[in-house]
Amino acid sequence: MIRRLINKILGKGTPPAAARSRGKAHGGPIILPKSKHGVGKEKISGCALRTVTELQSAGFSAFVVGGAVRDLLLGRNPKDYDVATNATPAEVRTRFRRSRIIGRRFQIVHVMCGQETVEVSTFRANQVPGEGDDDERETDEHGRLLRDNVFGSQVDDALRRDFTINALFYDPVKEEIWDYQDGVADLKKKRVRMIGDPITRYREDPVRMLRAVRFAAKLGFEIDPHTREPINKHADLLANVPRARLFDEMLKLLMSGHAVESVRRLRHEGLHHGLLPLLDVILEQPLGEKFVMLALKSTDERVEADKPVSPAFLFATLLWHEVLAHAAQHETAGMKPIPAISEAMDEVLERQKDKLAIPRRFDATMKEIWLLQPRYLQRGGERPFRLLVHPRFRSGYDFFLLRAESGEIDPALGDWWRTFESATDSERRQMLVQDVGPKKRRRRRGGRGGDTGASEKTAVADGGGE
Repeated sequence: MIRRLINKILGKGTPPAAARSRGKAHGGPIILPKSKHGVGKEKISGCALRTVTELQSAGFSAFVVGGAVRDLLLGRNPKDYDVATNATPAEVRTRFRRSRIIGRRFQIVHVMCGQETVEVSTFRANQVPGEGDDDERETDEHGRLLRDNVFGSQVDDALRRDFTINALFYDPVKEEIWDYQDGVADLKKKRVRMIGDPITRYREDPVRMLRAVRFAAKLGFEIDPHTREPINKHADLLANVPRARLFDEMLKLLMSGHAVESVRRLRHEGLHHGLLPLLDVILEQPLGEKFVMLALKSTDERVEADKPVSPAFLFATLLWHEVLAHAAQHETAGMKPIPAISEAMDEVLERQKDKLAIPRRFDATMKEIWLLQPRYLQRGGERPFRLLVHPRFRSGYDFFLLRAESGEIDPALGDWWRTFESATDSERRQMLVQDVGPKKRRRRRGGRGGDTGASEKTAVADGGGE
């Protein structure tokens, strides 16, 4: 604490003017003009342009960085923009009225322009142990970084990034790209290459192994052999990553629009079997793998079409066959189908909390989707009409169609619902299926015993099945 206070008083840890121009000592960047890369300022968001322009006009260095630059060079539209600068968070905050500082471990600034938010971070250094203030850098026994809060220069910031294709800086004012690590060349070669020694970088942050696979799948690139070789040997380092962070990275992977290819590559790299719980759920259920892969394919198609994607729906598909297995056990023990599936849902969701770290806010939606499934088997009376107006009809319907497509249930049932859902009211009436099987008897009020045969009526509960 005393050392940190002294450093704060002396200005250590902030990027002074000397540090701001120290890049050439480590080798300067290749600076590409617009004529070489073709990315004009009109291609970036107005908020990102405004943020960079304002910081530069105040005398600071500021660049659009990371994935946005990569995507612009590949002709893609970035989903969000990050800006890196030599201004401290406090200095950034004073320049923008609609901004806020977030984070405790390492502060960044969110600059807001209407509905858009640009994340602004101060250049950071990937400090080597034993150099400078070790109070700001902490690792565990495996080499994983627990704390790394050191400001630095632009070249420091480029060196601390994970892959060369993510270490590109774009100045929209001058329309220049600054490339410290041959990232442009790697983009042309369609190669994901680690900056620095891969083993050291994986020990610092094992999640980088997942990111290498995710970027390769997303971009259709290959992983550089030197970057790829240690992955299988060091996969066990993922066991040291907090479950919540591992879950976040896996969610990014599954919602990337390239989930099917990502899962294929994860399996190819040996990143499964106990290391990634969500992946275990996908790959280690023989009866359910086809169903889950169809769900991932559907998710990829929705992302590609820029349609909304529900994490709760995806988690419901991942856990469905576990729910079915538990429900079957309860039914074998004599429990009715609906209570059996209800009990199974609670058991599966409770068990996954320690394993998968799926947030509880998704539980209610997942349960609704699962509980609706028996109702899609009911095609008589008013029950299909009531189901059509259920708030979760569409989610349950899509889920049911995936089950039919995977062969888990009769595909004819899926065809019936496709037709019923798009038909007119009169056409739907003609499609209704007569109930079959034993009918419940209802006693006649005031009648004589034994004279009920002609007055039997069917009383079918809404929760039953055909």
